[in-house]
Amino acid sequence: MYKVYCTNDFSPIGKLCVATLAMLLLVVSGMIGFMFLEGMKPLDSLYMSVITLSTVGFGEVSPLHPGGKIFAIGLIIFGVLIAGSIITFVGQMVLEGQFTELVVRRKMENKLRKLTNHFIIAGFGRVGRQVAREFIKKKAQFVILESDEGSVNRIISDGHLFVHGDATDEEVLAAAGIERARTLVSTLPQEAQNVYLTLTARDMNPNLCIIARADLEEGEKKLVRAGANHVVIPHVLGGFRMAMAALQPNVVDFMQITSVGDEGLLVEELVIPEGSALVGQSLVESNLKPEYGVTIIGIKQQGQKMNVNPEQATLLGAGDILVLVGHTEHLERLGDDLRK
Repeated sequence: MYKVYCTNDFSPIGKLCVATLAMLLLVVSGMIGFMFLEGMKPLDSLYMSVITLSTVGFGEVSPLHPGGKIFAIGLIIFGVLIAGSIITFVGQMVLEGQFTELVVRRKMENKLRKLTNHFIIAGFGRVGRQVAREFIKKKAQFVILESDEGSVNRIISDGHLFVHGDATDEEVLAAAGIERARTLVSTLPQEAQNVYLTLTARDMNPNLCIIARADLEEGEKKLVRAGANHVVIPHVLGGFRMAMAALQPNVVDFMQITSVGDEGLLVEELVIPEGSALVGQSLVESNLKPEYGVTIIGIKQQGQKMNVNPEQATLLGAGDILVLVGHTEHLERLGDDLRK
């Protein structure tokens, strides 16, 4: 479940919540007591209850009867005890760092509420950490879902946004802004968890792009049926990469250069926006190669499959996704011009 901060356990935070609630109840009890014993009006009785518990020494509304005096003495004793407990628990929280953690988590919750069109990473194991590193390189906004305490401490030390809880829980997904998210990357260690998470996330956000991890080829079909847009099998990709390194090492070198940005060369995808000057032009008319120094290796038009190595006569349209190879600065300049 999604982690809350005022709990019913014996942590300092839980004790502080209980002591604060007890103080509020004591104020109300004092108000009722003065109304019953002294016949005071509600406002006067509330005033008497507050000044008695706070021991500020202000004057009484009216002289108290013996029963009222005994009641006031008891009220002071209980008030001092509860106030002392509150001070003790606050001090304990500060010493244990829980107060600072609570403030940090509250700030994080505020940031989470403002996120939109972001990425969600479910699980911060080896695969999840690698995904996070790539997102950082691309300066993408992302949130991590993790239930393991050790991994959460690592996430905190790295300074990432996160939600502490079971990624398959709807409350946790809602806290991560699943309804406003762009993509969910499910890297949970168990395939059954990834299937359940995919089903839950798809129900909460029908337009969400879901990328899920599978351990076996049979699991790929289950995840697709559950609603995953893409399924990745790590050991299959690893085996393919090793085979390619043995059979075609130069191809692997090129893939390495373009995937991690070595020598400033990247493979990037850009979307042609509405109203762009490229809309209606053919590839040869667009002059992307001579003007920006980038090469188009693929085009994905709306409702169609990826067109690899498109012909020069291919017409460009709004919403088309261009897959390009080029140097970082050239791709950034083209991206900036497309967004104008």
